[in-house]
Amino acid sequence: MSSHGATVSTALLERVSRWLKQAALSGASLDEVVEGFCERLSASGLPLVRIHLSFSMLHPLYDALGFTWHRGQGISMERFRKSPDPAKMDHFLRSPYYYLLSNNLEFLRRRIDPDVPSEFPIFDDLKPLGATDYIAFLQPFGSEVDRGMLGSWSTDAVGGFTDEVIEALFKVQNSLAVAAKMAVLDKLADNMLTTYLGGNAGRRVMSGQIRRGDGETIRAALVMADMRDSTNIADREGRQAYIDTLNDFFDAIATPFNRNGGEIVSFIGDGFIAVYPCGRHKEPSQKAAQAAMKAVRQAMLRMEELNAARKADGLREIRFGIGLHMGNVMFGNVGLNDRLTFSAFGSAVNEVQRLQTLTKKYELQVIASQEFANYCGGDWAKLGDETLRGLSQKVTVLQPGKGNVALTKAEALEWDKRDGRSEAEQVMLLYRNTKNSKPKGFREKMLQ
Repeated sequence: MSSHGATVSTALLERVSRWLKQAALSGASLDEVVEGFCERLSASGLPLVRIHLSFSMLHPLYDALGFTWHRGQGISMERFRKSPDPAKMDHFLRSPYYYLLSNNLEFLRRRIDPDVPSEFPIFDDLKPLGATDYIAFLQPFGSEVDRGMLGSWSTDAVGGFTDEVIEALFKVQNSLAVAAKMAVLDKLADNMLTTYLGGNAGRRVMSGQIRRGDGETIRAALVMADMRDSTNIADREGRQAYIDTLNDFFDAIATPFNRNGGEIVSFIGDGFIAVYPCGRHKEPSQKAAQAAMKAVRQAMLRMEELNAARKADGLREIRFGIGLHMGNVMFGNVGLNDRLTFSAFGSAVNEVQRLQTLTKKYELQVIASQEFANYCGGDWAKLGDETLRGLSQKVTVLQPGKGNVALTKAEALEWDKRDGRSEAEQVMLLYRNTKNSKPKGFREKMLQ
């Protein structure tokens, strides 16, 4: 436990502020800014045992990034996703952050006494750390009340925070907010490009491939998947039900193809194209084809699970087809001078699309070209020789045998791993679910 006599070094805190400015100017990432700040703040002599910082983010998949620092243990980062668990609502409603937000407060201070029942559940986590004092704060980024920083300081100093330490914390907090806002804006640009273009394409655009025609030719294992009977589903179930069905379909079947070296480069209506880039030699081509086939197995199992749930709800099953191929694709910018898309295209892409279409003819879920099957290996059964539009020679098409579609226990466990939501995540996400019961003055837009 820190002593009550700890003093604040103005010179050291000024160095922390200067470091924040330099980090912001050099383009440091948000996690680098936060981790460097926490360690330097502690090194300056401030008696902090725990720091929590959360930053709201404009992102299609999650709402915020959160960081928790413990003295001597370093920092951990969490992504706060959408759709929080309603079962944790009560815990959030009893949190200091909810109290702060619902009363339009910029800060909230509470002494922590191990012999007194905890006013907020988080104090039960802080008491074993020897915490004696706690300050929660809200720092909007300028006038943008829905974008900002939410956090807390905890000390184990005897007697809690002194006025001198509190003044120092709020002063350095402003410098942190400036540096963090710049890092958040950089992260926002990266988030948008990664989510809408994919990780590989997003990095290429950020690195300067922004002109029409920029790109390269790569070799890759190719995957094309498509949902069957989508027009009838849309007509039968209506617009919103169809959109929900399509998203459920993509969640189930597409997720495995965005891992382990694969990347979905384009969503086309109710289907998608994924690539597994590889070298032109045999070994990397084998690894790419086998990774794609592994994803096929996982996708098929996920679709079985989805259709079982739909059947239990009285809904029709979702049928699908997957085409597999290996070839050279052009990867880059195409379109208009002022409206571009970054995607994969070329003859191999056209061929995998037509292979996928053959799943309708053969009434199968998966069909592959001979080239893909050769590199993938395993159990395959020849279906026949087909003429694909645009090709003069017939193409041998195959279906995977039982040995190639049987998911191993390890693969089943891999796709079934789901990140659990932490209590910190609920603090940032469950807030928006309280709007129907919010007290007077509740700040609706903050951190939604």
